[in-house]
Amino acid sequence: MLELTKPRITQLVLLTAAAGFYLGARDHVNLALLVNTLIGTALVAGGTNAWNQIRERDVDARMVRTRRRPLPSGRLTTAAAIWFATAITVVGVGYLAVMVNLLTALLAALTFASYVLLYTPLKRKTSLNTLVGAVPGALPIVGGWTAAGGSLGVAVVALFWILFLWQLPHFLALAWLYRDDYRASGLRMLSLADEDGRDTGRMALLYAVALLPISLVPTLVGVTGAWYFYGALVLGLGYVAAGTGLLFAATPARAWRLFFVSILYLPALLTLMVLDKVAA
Repeated sequence: MLELTKPRITQLVLLTAAAGFYLGARDHVNLALLVNTLIGTALVAGGTNAWNQIRERDVDARMVRTRRRPLPSGRLTTAAAIWFATAITVVGVGYLAVMVNLLTALLAALTFASYVLLYTPLKRKTSLNTLVGAVPGALPIVGGWTAAGGSLGVAVVALFWILFLWQLPHFLALAWLYRDDYRASGLRMLSLADEDGRDTGRMALLYAVALLPISLVPTLVGVTGAWYFYGALVLGLGYVAAGTGLLFAATPARAWRLFFVSILYLPALLTLMVLDKVAA
């Protein structure tokens, strides 16, 4: 059952939610509230990932990278997976509504709905699914912010867009590397018609460039200080450089480099935010 929740992705969701909570807290961090937020978020994230695997079990069976997952491998029945996924999702949203606040619970429910009901089916129809999928990926940091009592405004909108834009070069690089797998699965990805990688590189660079100024907004609106500003600038330039490399010469090595740079970028940026948060 644990494999259905995609633990690594769930851990990333919890990292962004915790960062959002800390940044949204005004005077002090309420540890009990933070723990409750992470419990509810983990349940909903796990349920969302499980439902994604339920709906894509036929696709996973056709991909080398995913055919050993519990459902396509036959290690778990679909009925058991549905009961498990539904239970932890419902409990998670309810837990957030009771133990945190209604707005955070609604954001968690929106994350589930946009990922399972929109993004997952769109993967079979259009390469624009990546843009839709970036929305639920960016919502957990907003949920963490509202759980701590942070008000909706420019600051949290900036956090959303940072997470939204960060995901796109990350997923574009991965989709190009596994384009044969995606082709066999029947999913619609930009990379399927991009053998030389130029279109993937162009879009990855575009999103990395767009991310750079957005990543500086937390300092401009008073959430973080100067150390974060200059650190985000350096990290953003590194991300842009990795995207530029893929544009000029798309090779598996450069695509992996962009992917690994993206993995390093986000935790480094969030750590800078937390360490250089400006006192309310």
